[in-house]
Amino acid sequence: MSKLNIDQKSVRALFSEKKADFLIPDYQRPYAWGEKECQTLWDDLFLFAFPDNDCDKFNSDSDEYFLGPIVTFKNDDGKMEIIDGQQRLTTLMLLLRAFYEKYGSMKNDKAVKTSKFIEQCIWKTDEFGDPDKSALKIDSEVATDKEKDEFLNILKTGTLSDCEKSSYANNYRFFQQKIVDFLNTYPDWFSFFPIRIMNNCILLPIEAESQDTALRIFSTLNDRGKPLSDADIFKAQFYKYYSAKGEREVFIQKWKDLEVLCDSIFHPITGTPMDELFTRYMYYERAKQGIKSSTTEALRKFYERNAYSLLKNDQTFENLINLADFWNDVQNQNVERFSDRILRRLFVLNYAPNGMWTYFVSVYYMANRDSDGLLNDDRFYSFLNKITAFIWAYAVTNPGVNALRTPIFAEMTNIVTVRFSDYLFDTQKLQNAFDNYTFSNNRAITKAMLTWWAFQNSSQELLSLESVLEIEHIYARNRQEKEHSLSNPRNVESLGNKVLLEKRINIRASDYRFSDKVKYYTGFENNRKQKKEGTKIKELTDLAAKATDFTESDIVARNAKIILSFVTFMRNNDLLCED
Repeated sequence: MSKLNIDQKSVRALFSEKKADFLIPDYQRPYAWGEKECQTLWDDLFLFAFPDNDCDKFNSDSDEYFLGPIVTFKNDDGKMEIIDGQQRLTTLMLLLRAFYEKYGSMKNDKAVKTSKFIEQCIWKTDEFGDPDKSALKIDSEVATDKEKDEFLNILKTGTLSDCEKSSYANNYRFFQQKIVDFLNTYPDWFSFFPIRIMNNCILLPIEAESQDTALRIFSTLNDRGKPLSDADIFKAQFYKYYSAKGEREVFIQKWKDLEVLCDSIFHPITGTPMDELFTRYMYYERAKQGIKSSTTEALRKFYERNAYSLLKNDQTFENLINLADFWNDVQNQNVERFSDRILRRLFVLNYAPNGMWTYFVSVYYMANRDSDGLLNDDRFYSFLNKITAFIWAYAVTNPGVNALRTPIFAEMTNIVTVRFSDYLFDTQKLQNAFDNYTFSNNRAITKAMLTWWAFQNSSQELLSLESVLEIEHIYARNRQEKEHSLSNPRNVESLGNKVLLEKRINIRASDYRFSDKVKYYTGFENNRKQKKEGTKIKELTDLAAKATDFTESDIVARNAKIILSFVTFMRNNDLLCED
């Protein structure tokens, strides 16, 4: 069990400890508090220190104001790395420094004592309690914060130039002005405010024995802020590596650009967009190492092997950028990088019943790209067809994303030639599985199959990935409910009766007959002479042009045709074990 040191302390007790040597580590995010947060802090502290706007209502023996936890761990250099509490700790330091700048010049006894207490909070002291003003009790190594030196300079000197515009500088000026206003308005209270902040405002320092433990605690405590991601930890390793090479500024800019790009591409359910990029790249490295296990270790555990050796080279970072560029072009359907047939295959895969395909495609791209980051069109097309066929079939015969891990992870190691030779399908069993499968709308494979089928039509135009497609019943469910004309009621929910349709084409529930739907499929002009665009699903427009009705026999025939075509698709991709 991990050991924790937890002991509620006042600001003064925590900051003035001899062992207090705080470090904001390189993987933290830059300081982000602005005037709004500082105003809230100031107002809260003032209301606490002077209840009902009355200095005498404060009880110094019992009144306490809780500022929150500070989660740290002692690193190899003996410094207390701040995992949680960076923003409030930094802001408190700026506030105390602003008080010191004003109170330090005052000569009365209370001001002198106050200044002495503040000195012990900001600077390291000798055995007599005197400050060494070259040695602060806090340091910052935040990799992507170009203005952290302003923070340290403010604490050391208490002075600012007009050209300094960082959040540190702005917040320090804010507190300076607040203190001036406070002294002008409440001159008799001036000695009480900083003392009450230092003595009666409480922090909860939680000292963990390791970074892992501290991060877990942070994730548990932090239900409002933005927790540190795995990518933040990885950034620190890259930062150290590129700083040692004298390329710190170049790295910082590239990292920021990569973050912006990933934010626009990836929208993972868990983790950050940058974590998603590292995950997709991880599978490439796993494949190179021949790892076939379907059990994947945590992202950070994978990259921290051998002291983060994978992150301490140029190739990894450039590969990550290259992989992000590839997925950006996939999302933007870049016709300069991809042929139309590739974009159509990628569109279909976008409706896959799970996201495993993105890892597989990432591995394929990294292993097969040329020096310009491009793929051979024929081989890539063949690969996309094969994985589409396999994933779709596996979703029907072996439901559940975890089941797919075994063959996919194993096949990732066959980076150049993907065969699935150990996971071929029996033709008759596959046919039976499809015949007996219930393709309900709430199953992802249903829309996946319909998307695949739509794009089997060579005349189907490429649709935008932003298209919102829903499942349409050609023979309306309302019609069956009213007429009960189907001999097998289950046919209304079969694949043969379902098709993709844009969400924007809202067919009224009352228009349940096929003849009533045709105008919505083909487009029409309403009573206000407004043109209502039809569907871009080619099968529907073809059907609307030649059919007057869609009956049960049509459902059965179309269902058989879809399944037969898919089995043929499997055969064409060498995924059937046939005698």
